Amino acid sequence: MSRSLAELLGAVEPDFQIGLQRLEHSNGDPKADIRLASELQRQLSDKLRQLGLDPHDTTGPELYSALGQRLQRDNELLTNALQKTASTLTDPVALVAHNLRGLPLAERCLAMKPAVAKRLLKAASPKKTMKTLGYRSLDSMLKHEPVALLYAAALITETPQWSKKLSNSYKKLRSTDFEIRKIAIEQPTSKRWQTFSESVVAQQRHYIFSFNELAAVIMLPLPQQQPPYATLTTAVLALRAITGVQAASTYLKLQQVKPDFGMIVERLSREEPSIEASFLERVVPWHLVQRYYAGRLQADETASSVFEPHVQADDLVWRPLESVLAHLEPALAFWQGTAHLGMLHNHQPVSFNLTDALLSHCNKLPFEQRVSQYFKTSLWHELMLRYFNHDKIESVLTSQLEPEMAVGNGYDTPYNEFED
Repeated sequence: MSRSLAELLGAVEPDFQIGLQRLEHSNGDPKADIRLASELQRQLSDKLRQLGLDPHDTTGPELYSALGQRLQRDNELLTNALQKTASTLTDPVALVAHNLRGLPLAERCLAMKPAVAKRLLKAASPKKTMKTLGYRSLDSMLKHEPVALLYAAALITETPQWSKKLSNSYKKLRSTDFEIRKIAIEQPTSKRWQTFSESVVAQQRHYIFSFNELAAVIMLPLPQQQPPYATLTTAVLALRAITGVQAASTYLKLQQVKPDFGMIVERLSREEPSIEASFLERVVPWHLVQRYYAGRLQADETASSVFEPHVQADDLVWRPLESVLAHLEPALAFWQGTAHLGMLHNHQPVSFNLTDALLSHCNKLPFEQRVSQYFKTSLWHELMLRYFNHDKIESVLTSQLEPEMAVGNGYDTPYNEFED
């Protein structure tokens, strides 16, 4: 069975089998790979039937086409659902931003104070950004624009040397330069930002940015020639960004009393946080740890005690983006549980992952050029979670984060997740 996993993951053999055998042996031979492969086969058959396809006689191109049709339908359904709360909005980015702001997502993020962010930006003097946005003075730009938007514009406009200079300035930051606040979802609408976005999206084909250190997600305007499935694509990419920022914030809260806090912030601004887990024989993304404990909390309310006093149970909420979409439009529940689901065609995966499907179809990629990277990552993570062990993971956390768990920070604002 694990051979099918290897093909779905695109893993190198025999290295994959050897590594899996060591992982199985070190964790008491739970046969997690066999169980996962069996579950995937059952789930795949169920989803194919929901698409009106024969589980025993469906080709990769047929599935790829069916997913494209499903995306078109679901994009229309989501657009109609979102317009119920904002009937005057027709722009997909504005529509998604409005509705996401109305959800209690990531309300307790640890973020750099706006005054501190402005000070660092001013010291770095983003002259190209100022010129591009049509401002004559830096003070005027800082006064009239949200600082997170300026960080996004500078990241795109300034040189790599400038970006490194700004990043290096983070190394002197202290925990007192941060505060607890709700994640910021910035969506500029002025003419200058529309002009800026036209060139950015055309060149980079990227319009959603996130900043862990600012706890902010930036949603730039789409060009006039919008891509297919614009509403659904925007919602998925924005939710991915929000989830990443939320997980990074939880990690940062655990670092507040560390003497090299600023160095950690600088690193967090560049890459996803992770921990070394010897019992898994690999580096583990921090958001996977958060996802694990979010699941444990459903059965054991004391599971979060390993993180106290810095992180409370409410900080460990993990809500898959597919669940949020289903909350906004129940018909999109089809995508729940599909992030790590795929079907093999000629020994190559056809991804059910919603992000993969959207990126493939909104860019009108032929079947042979389909995207599957998000599915592969999700499947790796699902496999790793099967080997998570409470005692072992807690031992890892204690050894790597113990100094940060020694002193409280006093943040205990309640967090209310929206109901299913």
